[in-house]
Amino acid sequence: MANGYTPKSILITGAAGFIASHVCNRLIRNYPDYKIVVLDKLDYCSSLKNLDPSRSSPNFKFIKGDIASADLVHFILQTESIDTIMHFAAQTHVDNSFGNSFEFTKNNIYGTHVLLEACKVTGQIKRFIHVSTDEVYGETDEDAVVGNHEASQLLPTNPYSATKAGAEMLVMAYGRSYGLPVITTRGNNVYGTNQFPEKLIPKFILLAMKGKILPIHGDGSNVRSYLYCEDVAEAFEVILHRGEVGHVYNIGTKKERRVIDVARDICRLFNLDPEDHIKFVENRPFNDQRYFLDDQKLKSLGWYERTTWEEGLRKTMEWYVSNPGWWGDVSGALLPHPRMLMVPGIERQFDAADTSNLDSAPVTNKFCQNKMLVPSTKHSLPTQKPSLKFLIYGRTGWIGGLLGKLCEKQGIAYEYGKGRLEQRSQLLADIQTVKPTHVFNAAGVTGRPNVDWCETHKPETIRTNVVGTLTLADVCREHGLLMINYATGCIFEYDATHPLGTGVGFKEESKPNFTGSFYSKTKAMVEELLREFDNVCTLRVRMPISSDLSNPRNFITKITRYNKVVDIPNSMTILDELLPVSIEMAKRNLKGIWNFTNPGVVSHNEILQMYKDYIDPNFKWVNFSLEEQAKVIVAPRSNNELDASKLKDEFPEILTIKDSLIKYVFEPNRKTFAWGLSK
Repeated sequence: MANGYTPKSILITGAAGFIASHVCNRLIRNYPDYKIVVLDKLDYCSSLKNLDPSRSSPNFKFIKGDIASADLVHFILQTESIDTIMHFAAQTHVDNSFGNSFEFTKNNIYGTHVLLEACKVTGQIKRFIHVSTDEVYGETDEDAVVGNHEASQLLPTNPYSATKAGAEMLVMAYGRSYGLPVITTRGNNVYGTNQFPEKLIPKFILLAMKGKILPIHGDGSNVRSYLYCEDVAEAFEVILHRGEVGHVYNIGTKKERRVIDVARDICRLFNLDPEDHIKFVENRPFNDQRYFLDDQKLKSLGWYERTTWEEGLRKTMEWYVSNPGWWGDVSGALLPHPRMLMVPGIERQFDAADTSNLDSAPVTNKFCQNKMLVPSTKHSLPTQKPSLKFLIYGRTGWIGGLLGKLCEKQGIAYEYGKGRLEQRSQLLADIQTVKPTHVFNAAGVTGRPNVDWCETHKPETIRTNVVGTLTLADVCREHGLLMINYATGCIFEYDATHPLGTGVGFKEESKPNFTGSFYSKTKAMVEELLREFDNVCTLRVRMPISSDLSNPRNFITKITRYNKVVDIPNSMTILDELLPVSIEMAKRNLKGIWNFTNPGVVSHNEILQMYKDYIDPNFKWVNFSLEEQAKVIVAPRSNNELDASKLKDEFPEILTIKDSLIKYVFEPNRKTFAWGLSK
């Protein structure tokens, strides 16, 4: 592609979502010299799996975060030397906007404003591509033969499109007031692979796969234009390189279809009789009859639609048939009016399983026999009680990820929570949809890259570590659910009652005495408040270690990479041994506070000596004092011994810290190391 503009470092917001993931994967594939940084908070309709084609590329980087976090956005722009932003992140489902318009205002308007202000302050952005929607034009006359062009008046008719129009006004204002090099796009409906099934086409495909009724709002006469996802990704590629600053570009097609015709086409793909499998349901508060765009301006840049409707729909259907479990349990999204389950802030809740009124007679074609929503066998082995199901928060975290693998290994059904901990109604929706027997909270803010981050991000730390944890505990209490909460033991420090080297450790009833870091303050605060909840099992984890010595979060990995280390005995947690114990604690419905460490203590030097003995005989390290350490860190670190006798009494087989290190960490890795030397 002949480029008029060549970016160097691109920030793509919302790229774990549908359209932006296709754009990101395309740019990674076609432009290996471009650095691509993705910022996404991983909301319910996004998934890191959408970025699988890009994640192994050296020019790709993913950052989990919210565009509404001004500090984070500013930090990314500066540290990643961003010169281009492609802003896709937004709440986009119209039905949801009728239920909680404030969430749309926060994401679509405030989030955009944060990005724009960061661009103004840094002064380094050469392109800001703002992704809007054709819905800002409002409803097109049914008899119109010419579509809305880029200079047409904006007349939004629903809360979603109103927030997108508002965001556009901010973009335009920053372009005019501060000279920000902005470009705005307005697109038709997009369909294709890995789209969350709250949208029409994937929703109808998944329902048709099960032989269920396809619910249509109103009478189905509403007209929409649909573009295939890869064609849209190519359009953004063209606009990035050839788009003119200060201009708006429609991304559209003149090939229109009524909703009823889309439903009929999908029925035919699955050999279903449309007369038997389409049902008209109550319309939403305001459903625009038609959107129609003039796409000539974009075509003048050299873009054109490549994929026919028939080809695109077939590809989309084949993908969903091949990937039925991509989004997990999406029964809530398949309801005729799913917004009550999918969006925060809604008081009324529906039972996601209550779709019996939409079921049809059994259908015998091969696609309908594929029961999409049944968990795979690895999640439900016959040796496991069918009633056991875990809801896990912290999908992208270290412990949360390991928990999922353990559940698979043990044949326990599980799902990761989609809601944000501080959003009560999102948690309610998760519980309503998943119907768990136990909830595991492995989510929390520890710092990026360490706890020093919390010192300058106190509101964010409070929001997750205190507000979020307490909200989840309370929601679980209301539903009679036990919550296993992975907390920290870094709330103590050696003192006169618990002196270093005496073996006298802090017990579960001990009051926290370490306030050196803001992270530890929040953890101590929430632990004290959780004592009032009789449905919580708090596990004090310390300096976690696993057999994966390549993981940067592993305590051993950290200290082997430090230039200098202190040498202080501490209690620690061997995850390979103790995480399975936490699952057993859930099965036993254990509650209260537990020191979740292996018995005894081990020092930095003792661990590094083991590393040298078992892994790398040439390894060397240098010690320094606590006083010297204090000069290179922002917040002091906790050092202590926890009394693990309560845990040992419940699980006598637990090894001491040094024995556990040898059995679960160093012995397995010595075999790997020795094998590597013999090759």
